[in-house]
Amino acid sequence: MVTFIRIFNFSLLLLFSGCYAYQLVYMVTGLLKKERKETRKVQMHRFAVLIPARNEEAVIGGLLESIRKQTYPAELIDIYVIADNCTDHTAALSARLGASVIERFNHVKVGKGYALDYAFKQIDSGKGLGHYDAFLVFDADNVLDPGYFAAMNRTYSQGYEIITSYRNSKNYGTNWISAGYALWFLRESRFLNGARMKLGTSCAISGTGFLVSSKMIQKDGGWKYNLLTEDIEFSTDHIIRGHKIGYCKDAILYDEQPVTFRASWNQRLRWTKGFYQVFANYGGLLCKGIARDHSFQCYDMLMVIAPATLLTLTSLLANIFFALLGVSAGNMLITETAAAAFGGCLLSIYVSLFAFGAVTLLAEQKRIYCSRPKQVLYLFTFPVFIFTYIPMAVVALRKNITWKHIPHTILCTADQICSKKQ
Repeated sequence: MVTFIRIFNFSLLLLFSGCYAYQLVYMVTGLLKKERKETRKVQMHRFAVLIPARNEEAVIGGLLESIRKQTYPAELIDIYVIADNCTDHTAALSARLGASVIERFNHVKVGKGYALDYAFKQIDSGKGLGHYDAFLVFDADNVLDPGYFAAMNRTYSQGYEIITSYRNSKNYGTNWISAGYALWFLRESRFLNGARMKLGTSCAISGTGFLVSSKMIQKDGGWKYNLLTEDIEFSTDHIIRGHKIGYCKDAILYDEQPVTFRASWNQRLRWTKGFYQVFANYGGLLCKGIARDHSFQCYDMLMVIAPATLLTLTSLLANIFFALLGVSAGNMLITETAAAAFGGCLLSIYVSLFAFGAVTLLAEQKRIYCSRPKQVLYLFTFPVFIFTYIPMAVVALRKNITWKHIPHTILCTADQICSKKQ
């Protein structure tokens, strides 16, 4: 039995390591490899901004102000705020600040995907989707760096029809929860999408701050992605179709992160359920892409949506079972072996996450707006933040999860965010 326990745990370790070893290549690439050179001439393009917003009167002014302060020509940017089931003054405030407002009231079809599709249809019946070269989508709590549109336009001029951007945070230093989000998104930008872009494979969009060409929207007949994680569904579908998603590291946005565990739990539980949905709907197609086309970007996306947390949970629960089995049989060697494997699993995950966090913290130091003592403190809590996905992975298997509004309250400018570094 002791031998079986050791073989079982070693096999799981090999499986997990084998599946995700390529991300070590991403880390080295993100640190050392130079950026790919832009080869095409930069053209000026007309953009439409879409901002799905539900009761966001407290923060939407900051985003609209940051769009007005862009270095990109204002006459080439139209702003549409989608006031989705709002009961506050989001629509009136947005109109007063110069945005075109599309109001939508539908309490059955709830979520960003439905709001985007409604907006695309409204625009198509008005100016027409073809009036714009591309659409940029933001959450209402975002704030943009002044060079955001100019940077995205440069990448769009290189031929990418879908582009994601650099996701930073407004409130890194608030507490361990906001810091956990912020550090994860910095890692995603530098060592996932940044590395993918350097290697010439497809990136993936992440909720907010992305561009999609008008031609792509017209080809799809609007926005057809309505799972709980519509961003991951969108990325997965386009990767299966052979489209390459680009990344623009110089297009920086600042995103407000939840600061309470309840809000974080609700949001990340939805994400976890959404990943399960995408895996169930698209996992088979990704496998076909791997087998048929030897597509690395299909493999990469499969690893993104695969329920890896469940593999960790399987290991932990199995070792608890083995330990209890040893106790009931009066065999302490079995119990000690299982307990050691359980502890070793937790320790190895903590150390790995700490290492990923530390490398990200050092590499992105110039873009982390938080005092040094807090940076160090929240580096140690970062693995704990990720560990909380384990119970979420269990609850999301059974619970019927719906979209819930996450309140946003931080109204600030990009300059104010950058001044927090001490």
